[in-house]
Amino acid sequence: MTIAVAACGGGATGGSGSTQTGSDIVIGEALAATGQDAKEGGLTKQGVQIWVDWVNNVQHGITVNGVKHKVQVLFEDDGSKPDQSATLDQKLLTEDKAQFLLGPYGSSATATAAVIAEKNQVPMVEGEGASAAIFNKGYQWTFGTISPASLYLKGVLDMADGLSPKPSKVAVLSADDSFSLDVTRAVEQYAPTKGFQIVFDQKYPNGTTNLSGLVSQAKSTNPDMVLNSGHLAEAVAINKAAKQLDLNAKLFAFTVGPSTPDFVSSLGNDANYVISPSQWTPAVKYKPQFFYSVQEYVAAYRRLFHAQDEPDYHVAGGTSAGLALERAIENAGSTDPDKVRTALTRLNVTTFFGTLAFNGQGQNDKKPMVVEQIQNGKHVTIYPLDVANAKIQYPAAPWSQR
Repeated sequence: MTIAVAACGGGATGGSGSTQTGSDIVIGEALAATGQDAKEGGLTKQGVQIWVDWVNNVQHGITVNGVKHKVQVLFEDDGSKPDQSATLDQKLLTEDKAQFLLGPYGSSATATAAVIAEKNQVPMVEGEGASAAIFNKGYQWTFGTISPASLYLKGVLDMADGLSPKPSKVAVLSADDSFSLDVTRAVEQYAPTKGFQIVFDQKYPNGTTNLSGLVSQAKSTNPDMVLNSGHLAEAVAINKAAKQLDLNAKLFAFTVGPSTPDFVSSLGNDANYVISPSQWTPAVKYKPQFFYSVQEYVAAYRRLFHAQDEPDYHVAGGTSAGLALERAIENAGSTDPDKVRTALTRLNVTTFFGTLAFNGQGQNDKKPMVVEQIQNGKHVTIYPLDVANAKIQYPAAPWSQR
C-alpha cells in the first residue's frame, strides 16, 4: 500500500505579483515500517516528513526556474527486507510515476535499491546506508549524505586513546550484515595503530538477540572496552547480557541503537555510561546555508511529532537526503533526471546536518562524525571537544554499584 505525504495539487498559475506554481514533484521511498528495522525506518520517515513540511509550508515548494513545485512523497513499507525494498522502488517508478527516489533504512536495503536507481537512471539520495558495498560498484545514480561506515568507531577509538587510564584490551562483537562488517574491518585495522589490543573478535547473525553466550566468551578475555557493531535490538541484548554476566568493562560503545530513545526506555539506568558514534547531534555547530538552524530543527521535530526528546541522527539523516535532492533540483533548474544527477555530483552545501557533498562514488566523505554518551538517562555529546556539551563519565561504574 502506497502512503503519500503530499502537497497541494499544482498546475495553477498565479495572477499579477504572485508566484507561479507548477505540478507536484513526486518522490518514492520504500522504508521499513515493520520488521526488525521498523524503529529506525520510522525515525527516517520522520526526518523526511520534517523536510516535506518545510518545503511545502515554509518555502511553498521547490523553485525550478522561478516556478514553485510542491513535493509529494509516496512511502512503501519494505518490511525490513532488502529484496522487497528493490521491488517496491521499481513499483514506485513504474506504476506510481515517482520522478526521484529517497533511500531506505539500512545498508543492505540501500544496496538493492541502488540497483533499481541505476537500472532506471533515476537519482536516489539516501541518508541511512553507509556501507562501502553501496558505493564500490561504480553506480552513477546513488548518493549518500552520511559519513562512511569505516568512520563509525574511529572517533570512539580516537577519544579512548586520550583517556586515563587508557583502555588497552578490546572485545569486538559484530553483526554479519554489510554495514556492521565494514565498521568492524575498520576497527580491526585502526585499533592497533592506536595501541589497542583486540582480544576478542566474533560475529553473530544479523538480528540475533540471544547473545549471552557470545558476551560470556568476551568476558573471559577480561576486556577494558567492549565494541559492538550492530543495531538497536542487538545493542539492547548485549547490554542486558553484560549486566547479567557481570561483565565490567571500562567502556561500552555500540554503533547503532544508543542514540534512539528506545535504548534508554528499554534499559533505564542500565543505559548510562554507554557510548555511541553519531552522524549528528543537536550539539553540532554548523552554520547552514539554507533550511533550519539546529535549534529550529529540534523545535520543528517537537512541533510536528509532539515529542519531548530531541531528534536522533536517523531523523536528521532522513532530512538530509531530502535537502540534497532539493538543492540539486534547484541548481539544475530542472526535474530532468540526468540534469539533477549532474547537479548532485557538483553539490557542496552546508546544512544543519553538516556538509552535503559527494565523491566520485557518490559517498559523502566530507562530513565528520561525533561521539555521544548516555548520562543520567540523557544523550550528551562528548567528542570532538570543540562540539562537546559534556565531559565523558569514565570509567563506567561496575554493575553492582549502579
